[in-house]
Amino acid sequence: MTRRYTSEINLLIGPQTDIPAPDVNTNEQVMAWMMDTYSMNHGKTATGVVTGKPISLGGSLGRHDATGHGVFVMSGEAARRLGIPIPGARVTVQGFGNVGGVAARLFADAGAKIIAVQDHTGTIFAGGGLDTRLLQAHVDRTGGVKDFPGAEVLATEEFWGVETEFLIPAALEGQINERNAQKIRARVVVEGANGPTTPAADDMLHDKGILVIPDVIANAGGVTVS
Repeated sequence: MTRRYTSEINLLIGPQTDIPAPDVNTNEQVMAWMMDTYSMNHGKTATGVVTGKPISLGGSLGRHDATGHGVFVMSGEAARRLGIPIPGARVTVQGFGNVGGVAARLFADAGAKIIAVQDHTGTIFAGGGLDTRLLQAHVDRTGGVKDFPGAEVLATEEFWGVETEFLIPAALEGQINERNAQKIRARVVVEGANGPTTPAADDMLHDKGILVIPDVIANAGGVTVS
């Protein structure tokens, strides 16, 4: 399916036009198939047609962690400007995949507390902070954060009302909307996903004095480190 799709959009993508990148339900293997199919159609190897390739096919070292790393770097800059100490800061993360999981680990390594995580399987909370490495191992083993030992279970909508310094929506678009924006009690929203905040919700957060770091900056690391 990936190869057929790539052949169909063959004229729309290219190293100098539009460069696909991995996102939800895609990975290095999918990007390798896309690169290979595009190269076959053009009769020459074109490593620059996609980002997120395996290292063996011209991918970049550090690409796997790049997007989540960028989220953390931009959060640190916001923290510096707002006078928020990262050690001890509370962080909530929606999505614990390639972006949210990496960002959570880096925050935890810097002394922050990951107090709530939500994904497609459920929402978990721990006021004293979750062990991100144990949580990542649990997610790798079970496919989601549900049933992580020692964590409290929250209802889906309760996630948005958790008081926190940093809220990182790193799942799907449109997750922060008119229905939940007023519940949010964060100082900074860092958009790890593409378009996670609707325009109306963005205005609501602005009126509440919440800084939003937009996706075009916050999650750019995965594209700049191709």
